[in-house]
Amino acid sequence: MTRLRPIIEAIGLEKRFTLSAGPFRPQATVHAVDGVDLAVYPGETLALVGESGCGKSTLGRMLVGLMPPSGGDVIYRGRNLAGLAEKDRRALRRDLQIIFQDPFSSLNPRMLVGDIVGEPLWLHDGLGRRARRERVAELLGLVGLAAEHAERYPHEFSGGQRQRIGIARALASRPTVIVGDEPVSALDISVQAQIVNLLEELKERLGLTLVVVAHGLGVIRHMSDRVAVMYLGEIVEVATADALFETPLHPYTQALIAANPAAAAGARPKRSLLEGEVPSPTAPPSGCRFHTRCPHARALCRDSRPPLAPAGSDIGWQVACHFWADIAAAGGGAPIAPARPAALTRRLALFTAHSTASRHEE
Repeated sequence: MTRLRPIIEAIGLEKRFTLSAGPFRPQATVHAVDGVDLAVYPGETLALVGESGCGKSTLGRMLVGLMPPSGGDVIYRGRNLAGLAEKDRRALRRDLQIIFQDPFSSLNPRMLVGDIVGEPLWLHDGLGRRARRERVAELLGLVGLAAEHAERYPHEFSGGQRQRIGIARALASRPTVIVGDEPVSALDISVQAQIVNLLEELKERLGLTLVVVAHGLGVIRHMSDRVAVMYLGEIVEVATADALFETPLHPYTQALIAANPAAAAGARPKRSLLEGEVPSPTAPPSGCRFHTRCPHARALCRDSRPPLAPAGSDIGWQVACHFWADIAAAGGGAPIAPARPAALTRRLALFTAHSTASRHEE
């Protein structure tokens, strides 16, 4: 079977922020993202999850070129974003868009909705006023709003409606990849499902590739094909959504899922509570960064950083843990070769279909 080609890929991606010195604080460097390798495939929804401060939002913004990396590369359809001239980078921005977390602060309160949604049409396509007005009406209808809403200001809408406006703005340039930076976390629980369903519908209708940054595991399981789990700037596990929730292999992933009641689907899993505080990203631990809180840590974990390597029985399943197989065999998590559930088989069919298409390209 021909290997599927990523539409966007991170290779050794790093992002560091320098904190200036204060009266009681020396200058320090925050290791927000550290050596991340990640592939996003055409037509899928990939979720980035982890505790607050793990670097998932920073990673998502670097994938669409909104934030320059400190090291490593972002490859979009064979082109390195870091090496592009400004003219070429601007042309690619229409393909890579983002939906921001807070619909209250991401929309200019002094601009009419029609101008907010229509600005990318003028910037990327150079459309005239009449053509922009027609396209704006089309985009608003696409996200469940009316054409007359273009003549209102953002403060006249609810939180869910504002997020729909943000989605319409992201769709204006006809992108191929959209990053949702916690697109529903600022919304009421009753509205979250509507926005999630809208994103899924738009993905299928427009052939989009989605990268969703989130911490709500219930939302992630509902809408994602694959999940990448982050801890202190590193990816510790990548798997299909069904496999990850059915049989998580990394101790950190097990703890995340066990601590989330909604993810248990009515069951009462064995609690895997973490001890201690999250280490500071200005001074991350040596070796495995999770070893300071991991109940299965050994001397090797303190001395050697585990690579993100193939694990489990399914295509693309990767785990960064020296002893995941021993932990599973001892009953600390999933079996070493977990059975593939029927739902997982359906999701893997997505990759098979894209792989078949790639044969013709080669």
